[in-house]
Amino acid sequence: MDYILSLITFIPLAGVLLLLVMPRNNALLRGVALAVSLITFIASISLICEFKSIADYQFVENIPWIAAGSFRMNYHVGIDGISLWLVILTTFIMPIAILSTWTAVEEKVKEYMICLLLLQVGMLGAFISLDLFLFYIFWELMLIPMYFIIGIWGGKNRIYAAVKFFIYTMVGSLLMLVAIMYLYFKAGAGDFDISRFYGLGLDPGTQTWLFLAFALAFAIKVPMFPFHTWLPDAHTEAPTAGSVILAAVLLKMGTYGFVRFAMPLFPDATARFTPLIATLSVIGIVYASLVAMMQEDVKKLVAYSSVAHLGFVMIGLFALNQQGIAGGMLQMINHGISTGALFLIVGFIYERRHTRLISDFGGLSKQMPIFATIFMIVTFSSVGLPGTNGFVGEFLVLLGGFESKLRLWTILASSGVILSAVYMLWMFQRVMFGELSNPKNQVLKDLNGREIAIMTPLIIMIFVMGIYPKPFIDKMTPSIEKLIVQSKQKQVASVVLPPMNMAIQEMPAGHPALPTGHPVEAK
Repeated sequence: MDYILSLITFIPLAGVLLLLVMPRNNALLRGVALAVSLITFIASISLICEFKSIADYQFVENIPWIAAGSFRMNYHVGIDGISLWLVILTTFIMPIAILSTWTAVEEKVKEYMICLLLLQVGMLGAFISLDLFLFYIFWELMLIPMYFIIGIWGGKNRIYAAVKFFIYTMVGSLLMLVAIMYLYFKAGAGDFDISRFYGLGLDPGTQTWLFLAFALAFAIKVPMFPFHTWLPDAHTEAPTAGSVILAAVLLKMGTYGFVRFAMPLFPDATARFTPLIATLSVIGIVYASLVAMMQEDVKKLVAYSSVAHLGFVMIGLFALNQQGIAGGMLQMINHGISTGALFLIVGFIYERRHTRLISDFGGLSKQMPIFATIFMIVTFSSVGLPGTNGFVGEFLVLLGGFESKLRLWTILASSGVILSAVYMLWMFQRVMFGELSNPKNQVLKDLNGREIAIMTPLIIMIFVMGIYPKPFIDKMTPSIEKLIVQSKQKQVASVVLPPMNMAIQEMPAGHPALPTGHPVEAK
């Protein structure tokens, strides 16, 4: 178990090397990619079995990697209760996404599978990195395969969507890199271990600028209003597997970044910017819900629903209490399952009709009863019906927000629950009920065995997390409690200043010694 995280992260990379030397047999390429992703998921199950409900990082690996003078970077990885379920979500979604490509992608299949597996390496690496520079490397690595997935296998406006996605993300990433380098030099010679940057004694002004640099990168990735405009284009133009991974995992990089880095590293700035973050989140919830309500394209409607749902996540995280953060973390997982399932559903009907316009459908429940049943369950999950996974996360977010300083924002955000029911149920009613007026809809075939197999794990998780969420919450609770302490405490010096200790040791005998081991509060 000493190297289990590295094994899980780099099994897909081994799959990439294998695919490179394989002949261009599409069925064989898909089969190998699927097998690699399934092996990765099976290996990740051991993390759940061996994980202990404590706040400390587990399965830690810390190996020297780059050393040039005083500059050092380590391969330092590990997970806690916050990152555990995001790693599992990533390994869980990837086989489903690959299985969805069986008939959807027929050109450059080898390159497509390579991009999917490389994307998985980047996502897993970002979630397990405890070295800030290593995190940045994996963060940037994710951009490349997703850019190609959208730009090569996307829709007619794929180049525009891919370039927009790349530019938005790159701008925020560069500012985050500047902030990372500032923290490194501020902490003195050493490595980029995140624990070295806690309690640096940064003054409020410095914290403000560093928080803004990190927050911009993460807000773009979430995406928060007003940085959300790249998302509908990327989702609409991306192939089905790309949309599923983008919604299920990539967007969580932004919310995870706030939890892992921005909030605990800059607690003073976190408190200062909480009202602004909450305001932008509420605007995103209401605005995206209203825009979703007016969409004629099913896929674009689901894309805007992502903006609204992730606004709830941000409200929960910045409530800075047990219920709010637990709800936000659960909602991150729930959104990955429910919205990923919605994009798969859109892909199924697009493959049959080659249109995503709501007006082109109607009465599909009569022609496709299995499809209608699965679509109904996923829709209920998305709107947070009790008994489904969406309800637990939303309820905890609203409870935590109402018990925090964000009570007013939470009351306003709760309107998003009603609005989501309106646009999702209205869309479902128009697509699934009514008369089969269009002759093309009258010959549609119901879901086949492969498509049912794709949706079955997602449906199971919708009910498992909705009926019994306790195991998920229990494993993340100690890490959440630690995060709350880190995000609320005032910044203090992380050490007692080694020069002072040395001076004390060199004092002449009989000189009254000063107390040691106590942090000095930053002025």
